[in-house]
Amino acid sequence: MTPVTAARGLDTSQAALAEAPLPPADPEELQPALLASTAARIADRAEAMGLTQWFWGEGVVLQGMLRLAEATGTPARPFVAAFVDRHLREGVGLDHVNHLAPGAACADLYGMTQQEHYADGCRRLLHWLRHAPEVTRAPGGALEHWPGGVWADTAFMAGTFLIHCGLHTGRPELVAEAGEQILAHAGVLQHPGTGLYAHGSHEGRTIWCFWGRANAWTALAAVEYLEAAGAGADPDMGDRMRETSDRIRALLRRQLLALADHQPAHGVWDVLVDGQPENRGILETSGTAGIAAAMFRAAALGIEPERLRAAAWRALAGLHPYVAEDGTLTRTSAGTVLQLVPFGYSVIRNDTIQPWGQGLALHAYAAALTDRARHRP
Repeated sequence: MTPVTAARGLDTSQAALAEAPLPPADPEELQPALLASTAARIADRAEAMGLTQWFWGEGVVLQGMLRLAEATGTPARPFVAAFVDRHLREGVGLDHVNHLAPGAACADLYGMTQQEHYADGCRRLLHWLRHAPEVTRAPGGALEHWPGGVWADTAFMAGTFLIHCGLHTGRPELVAEAGEQILAHAGVLQHPGTGLYAHGSHEGRTIWCFWGRANAWTALAAVEYLEAAGAGADPDMGDRMRETSDRIRALLRRQLLALADHQPAHGVWDVLVDGQPENRGILETSGTAGIAAAMFRAAALGIEPERLRAAAWRALAGLHPYVAEDGTLTRTSAGTVLQLVPFGYSVIRNDTIQPWGQGLALHAYAAALTDRARHRP
């Protein structure tokens, strides 16, 4: 694909107005009790948001709550099953790949309970993915966000559903399909020089804006796949799974090391993670949360553990002061359509609570708790 070159004239007016970063927490103070209590506040605030749609932000929250339950060894919040049950009972409207995101939680609930209505919900989502005319694919096979556009978001929204559905319903070919989607998205969106991921493509051309949440979505999808592969989700596919895992592992290593290289001293990446002048200093917390979670989990998989654990703790320490007393993750950017020039990312509002901010924060704190448990003195 031919990269799109940004306009020559730079508008740094919004970057000049960026608030100074908050002083980061001391990572040594982020011990399990504080991590767990902070995560509980984040989850409480997510529940209080009045989430009602079966859509991507809600899916990220549900997955985050389940990740936190796993990390703390506590039962899943009743909110998760109540949310999924209500939608399965009333009917799930499907017209976009982002509607697959809550399906990962549906699959997990089936894994936990073996209740047939969860398996039936997964089957309905799969049928839609296979047969709906609105589900389109790019020439290389990547699911499109819109016809003519591949977005990083889809690697997570569709990928985690396929992985969790495959794991819990005994269908390893779905895990393999998720791996193929991760590679297809990387083929479009991972920059051959830097290793960072672009937000998306437009009319077949990659727009080289290295959006923070894009890097969070793709990195989290990759660790989800590698964890599933390591759990033996695809024992009958042998060489195919090993080859896919090796390729994804190499792409993820390159991406996360590049992110570590671009990480500010205070820990929180800008909305575009490469220091682009029009966005320099405009911090974005949800991308940082997702990247931190991916780094913790990649390190646990043996990918540059020393380097990535250090970057992950730096990110979490920088993120922690942005969790308000009521549990809101502040400085989370709103839902962001693909911007054709970097300046577009400098004017996305970040002054209201967002479900993906709450959800990715839960992913981050859950991964940090797991890391503390793994590295007890």
